Amino acid sequence: MAEKLKIEEKIKPEEKIKAQFARESVYSEEETSRELYNQSRFGELKEGKVSYSLVEALYLIEKKKMDVFEGKKKQITVDEFIRKARKIQPNFWIKYCVFRDLRSRGYIVKTALKFGADFRVYDRGVKPGDDHAKWIVYPVHEGETLTWTEWAAKNRVAHSTRKRLLMAVVDEEAYVSYWEARWVRP
Repeated sequence: MAEKLKIEEKIKPEEKIKAQFARESVYSEEETSRELYNQSRFGELKEGKVSYSLVEALYLIEKKKMDVFEGKKKQITVDEFIRKARKIQPNFWIKYCVFRDLRSRGYIVKTALKFGADFRVYDRGVKPGDDHAKWIVYPVHEGETLTWTEWAAKNRVAHSTRKRLLMAVVDEEAYVSYWEARWVRP
């Protein structure tokens, strides 16, 4: 019986990260957030805090790894979070569908605003900082259209950053199809 108690003492129930909703991101100062960052690269370390993109935060909420608060005590529900995120990013749901799909497939997904794309995606097993991202990703709804100029601009950005262009097309059922484009020399 004493042996069983010792084992149970070592096994702690997984603690949820307590995070704050702030403007266009979510942040946490807890040790559990740094542990999760070190383990699977969720968030970004900034000034002693871990800052999460809105899609990362929703993913962690859905996985029951995070609770998000507004102010000191008001916990935000999933529906409230999505409503707030959509006000900030009109195509938030499309981006989230792509983020969720790629993370569930084992890829690390980070924002790519400095590359002129929505996401940068690292090959499986590669952590940011260990190597460069393999793809830049543009999530689009299946009903959207792109001009040839827009398509060429996206392809040019991918080529100039030495990444492959991945168009993530989200349908009405939130299923994601991927189309990869790259420069080829004949």
